[in-house]
Amino acid sequence: MAKTHWEIAQKLIAHTLSLTGQLGQLLAQEADVLRTSPEVELIDNITAQKKQLIGQLEELNAQFSLVLVAENLADNKTGISEYFQRAEAAGLPTHETVMHWQQIQLSCAECKALNEQNGASIDLLSLHAKRSLDILKGKTQGPNTYGRDGVSQSETISHSLAYYL
Repeated sequence: MAKTHWEIAQKLIAHTLSLTGQLGQLLAQEADVLRTSPEVELIDNITAQKKQLIGQLEELNAQFSLVLVAENLADNKTGISEYFQRAEAAGLPTHETVMHWQQIQLSCAECKALNEQNGASIDLLSLHAKRSLDILKGKTQGPNTYGRDGVSQSETISHSLAYYL
């Protein structure tokens, strides 16, 4: 095992831990905004920040993949576990880096759950807005059918509220 690869891996994992923490904070902030006052500008700003962090995380992942490849290991969880085992066998200080890796795994699971929750909130808000617009346009909703792509399609009978005024 090359010591220089280990030093690079330590830095990449520490940076990844920092970025996953930032992503978690953004997702929590997004959840608060969606609960309290779903303002489009705030959500768009958070989305832009999330995209930037995700791009950075993808770059770090690509760099870490190169470290694994340089050590002739698979770019997956098994390869990472074997990498840590090799580093420990080589007498390298692995405890802190392994702890960081475990924290990254927990942070990613939390981010995934928050992202799914936020996505469901956005879907619900979108559905509410669509229904509100349908009411304003005077559309009554008939039974739902499904198209070839599996997306529901509702038959609508339209009478604009303006028609009655």
